[in-house]
Amino acid sequence: SKTTNVNVGYFFLQDIYYNLKIKDFLASITKGMKINYDINTITRFLTFDRILNPRSKLATVNNLDFYYEKPKFSHQDVLRAMDILSNNYDEYINHLYTQSNNIVKRDTSVCYYDCTNYYFEIENPDDIYYDEVTGEQLYGLRQYGPSKEHRPNPIVEMGLFMDKDGIPLTMGIFPGNMNEQKTAAPLEVKLIKNLRNKKLIYCGDAGLGSASIRAFNDMGGKAFIVTQSIKKLSQKIQDEIFEDSNYKTLSKGEEKTLNFMKTFDKTDENNLEYYNDKLYKSIFVDSNIDLGLFEEKELKNGKTKVVKSTANLKQRIIITYSRKMAEYQKNIRNKQIERAKALIAKGVDDIRKGPNDIARFIKNTNKDKSNYVLNTEKIEQEEKYDGFYAIATNLLDDDAKDIIKINSQRYKIEDCFRVLKTNFNARPVYHRLDSRIIAHFMICYTALLVYKLLEKKLSDKSHNYTINDILTTLKNMNVSNRDNLFYEANFTASLVCTALNDTFNLGIDKKYYSNSILSQKLKKII
Repeated sequence: SKTTNVNVGYFFLQDIYYNLKIKDFLASITKGMKINYDINTITRFLTFDRILNPRSKLATVNNLDFYYEKPKFSHQDVLRAMDILSNNYDEYINHLYTQSNNIVKRDTSVCYYDCTNYYFEIENPDDIYYDEVTGEQLYGLRQYGPSKEHRPNPIVEMGLFMDKDGIPLTMGIFPGNMNEQKTAAPLEVKLIKNLRNKKLIYCGDAGLGSASIRAFNDMGGKAFIVTQSIKKLSQKIQDEIFEDSNYKTLSKGEEKTLNFMKTFDKTDENNLEYYNDKLYKSIFVDSNIDLGLFEEKELKNGKTKVVKSTANLKQRIIITYSRKMAEYQKNIRNKQIERAKALIAKGVDDIRKGPNDIARFIKNTNKDKSNYVLNTEKIEQEEKYDGFYAIATNLLDDDAKDIIKINSQRYKIEDCFRVLKTNFNARPVYHRLDSRIIAHFMICYTALLVYKLLEKKLSDKSHNYTINDILTTLKNMNVSNRDNLFYEANFTASLVCTALNDTFNLGIDKKYYSNSILSQKLKKII
């Protein structure tokens, strides 16, 4: 038994897909190939299904009746199409960027970069093999590496660049054991070439702000804005940070002291603006200063060694202080201290300390015996940094407020990863071959780009809704076939539905449709 409902909400996604001219690109790369399947139809519905009903490729093939067109292709055809896609990886990603400029105006003045990992439901990593010609050690993509989820599974690493509006620019797929700092520059080289050497500002977190990355983005008119760990700064710079002078409010530029921000009465309505505000000041670094960074140095015997790096380029450290953030961090730490006290009370014999684990607040006062007590020195040391935040940049003359604002938008790239992992179920990945793994993420990337472009077109017309509201509306836009005479809508009117039709002018907001009307609407966007 099958439902007579078919989805027409994907028509809006199809409009974006059509304007990306993916069909033309796929036709060009398959020209002359003897294939008996439509690679565009496969790519199209794999993309739509990743957005509307994320599931395995086989499940997609078995549920194609969900869509109005009811396409037909086999699972074997899907795998063949994925091989073709992965063989044209760079050209495909570049094509998507070029054509996306015809849909919305891309703002690439600031390019945000971050990495994330995707796990695989396997126990052993891919084999390591050696190139017989170069002697180079090569890895398969699925390798053991650091995972925030602490899963004991091999992972694959994704690097993602996005523009100022939170729309993806390009991506890279790397082995799970690769140092994420080594992924930024090679991918940025490809991006700069695609942007036709336009000047850009690289923005990343502390883990992607190494000395080599900063040096790379200090050349050719580029610039960088990266998060800087205060704890890793030299004592000289830290002394200047905690020196209670030259601080100004972010909103009005008033000169205020740290002592004032830490002690004012927050219950007084007159101080509410300060409670919601921040202090900031700039510290210029124009000599070899210890920034707590490390880099790889190649030795004469060909081996590499990790050495401490010092700043040999002009930078400035922008420091901010927030009373609200300081209280939040203190509240979190107090809860951890209570848990540490409970752990001591249990009399645990062996305590392993991690950088963010509650055990960092516990110390052993007797080396021969397990005599654990609360580490008050460690607590006082952490309290000193509450509310402080640092940004490093080589933009020496730009307004500090503008730099802080640019850095504050880094959350958008985390949102991209959240959409991929939570809404599009990009993980776990069940493919084995590197080519299929790459093609899987190419489909996920296409789905993310199509959705983000749709979201941008809505926001340009002042229609701002959550991803759950938009996806739920698209999924619910089903129509039923009434004796092959007409189609009847099985969805209700909503603000999101109205916004979609206002933006794309497809007129899918009626109660009844003839088959010819729906076919005409589809024909315009295929």
